[in-house]
Amino acid sequence: MNEASTADPIALFRQWLKEAEAHEPSDPTAAALATADASGAPSARMVLLKDADERGFVFYTNEQSRKGEHLHAHPKAALCFHWKALRRSVRVEGEVEPTTPAEADAYFATRHRSSQIGAWASEQSRPLESRYALEARVAKFTAKFGLGSVPRPPHWSGFRVVPRRIEFWEDRPFRLHDRLVYLREGEGWTTMKLYP
Repeated sequence: MNEASTADPIALFRQWLKEAEAHEPSDPTAAALATADASGAPSARMVLLKDADERGFVFYTNEQSRKGEHLHAHPKAALCFHWKALRRSVRVEGEVEPTTPAEADAYFATRHRSSQIGAWASEQSRPLESRYALEARVAKFTAKFGLGSVPRPPHWSGFRVVPRRIEFWEDRPFRLHDRLVYLREGEGWTTMKLYP
């Protein structure tokens, strides 16, 4: 890692993401999201990053899903991006806050119509009795909205992971990898290198 380019972790993340978008063959915005349930048991799944700026890292989901329930009950999470083609990863840990309704509406409006219908049709994380039941719900909401615009479902929105720790990892020969950690301190960041 070039020391001169690492003053701002968000700028560094954007630089790495841009490089991943040019080299990673599939879903460079994919990240493992870790949450915890009421007992503290961890759960991880993949999400797609939709925005990253000074305020945090944003993804969208059904708020009634398992991850949505976890995040409402315990608003802390971790994200892990892994770009195998570049031999890099980034870990983000922090508090979680909801996006604004306006942000969620704006992003929902950019989704493909089939994905918008799917957000209404899927009772995400709930038991599904058959594939036919899901297809019937898709048909129901397709008919309901006809040719008009599809509004954002009330149970579908976004979450922002507000980072308090960001770690950049880069592969180096002989497992002597580079690890650079940023820790939030007030409005700024402190950094430290870690042993590999």
